[in-house]
Amino acid sequence: MNTRKEHIDKAKKIVVKVGTSTLTHENGLLNFDRIDKLARQLSDLHNQGKEVILVTSGAIGVGTAKLGIKTKPETIPEKQAAAAIGQGILLHIYEKFFAEYGQIVAQILLTKDDINNKTRYNNAQNTFNELLSQGVIPIVNENDAIAIHEIKFGDNDTLSALVASIIDADLLILLSDIDGLYDSDPRSNKDAKLISHVEKITNEIESFGGGSGSKLGTGGMYTKIKAAKIAVEHGVSMIIANGSDDNVIKDIISNKEIGTLFSAQK
Repeated sequence: MNTRKEHIDKAKKIVVKVGTSTLTHENGLLNFDRIDKLARQLSDLHNQGKEVILVTSGAIGVGTAKLGIKTKPETIPEKQAAAAIGQGILLHIYEKFFAEYGQIVAQILLTKDDINNKTRYNNAQNTFNELLSQGVIPIVNENDAIAIHEIKFGDNDTLSALVASIIDADLLILLSDIDGLYDSDPRSNKDAKLISHVEKITNEIESFGGGSGSKLGTGGMYTKIKAAKIAVEHGVSMIIANGSDDNVIKDIISNKEIGTLFSAQK
C-alpha cells in the first residue's frame, strides 16, 4: 500500500476543484480573501514546476449576486442567464488575482458532449496540453449558459475528475466545505469519524455519501465519491479537503494528514 507521501510527492500535474461554498460568503457574495489565498497557493505550485489546472464552480452564484437575487435560481433559463453574467465576472476576478502572482490564466468551458465526442475530446486534450506547455494555468467550468443537462444534472466534482483523466493528471484535490469523508454525517453525528485514506472504494465507502451540503452549491459527498471512482480508475489519486483552511493546498503538498486520500488504481 502506497503511503500518502508517495502519492503526493510524485504528483507533477495537479487539478484543483473549488466549490461555490468555498468561493463565497454565506450571503452568496464572493470571498475575495479566499480567492486570493487560492490564487497564491496555486501560483506557488506553478513556481515549483508543477502543472496546475483549476476547476471552478461559482458562475451561477456570482451572476445571481450581481442581479441582486437572494435565492438560488430554480428554472433553467434563470440559471443560464445567471451563468452567462457570472462567468465573465468570475474569470475577470481570477485573472486579476493570478496576475498579482505573475501567472497567466485561460478559460476553458466544457460540456458532456465535449467529453463524449472523440474529436472534441482530442481537441480539448490538445488545448490543455498546449496551454500547460506554455506555462498557462487553465481555469475550467461547465458551459452552464447553454448546456441544459449540465445545469440540471451536472456537478463540477465529476467534471474535475474527467478533466484529470483527459490531461492524465497525478492528483485531484477537491476543496469543499467539509474536512473529508466521514463514516456518518458530522453535522448530525458528533461521533462521526474522518476516514483519512481510502485504498479501495467499496460499497460501504459509497454508502457514506450524503446529499448536498450547501444551499448555493450542487455537489454533496455522493458526487465526490462518484468523482473519486472516475479519478482512481484513470490512475489519478484524489483528496477531499476543507477549502476554508487558509493553507489547505500548501498543507496537502507538504504531506500533512488532512482530508481524505483516495488511492489511484494502477
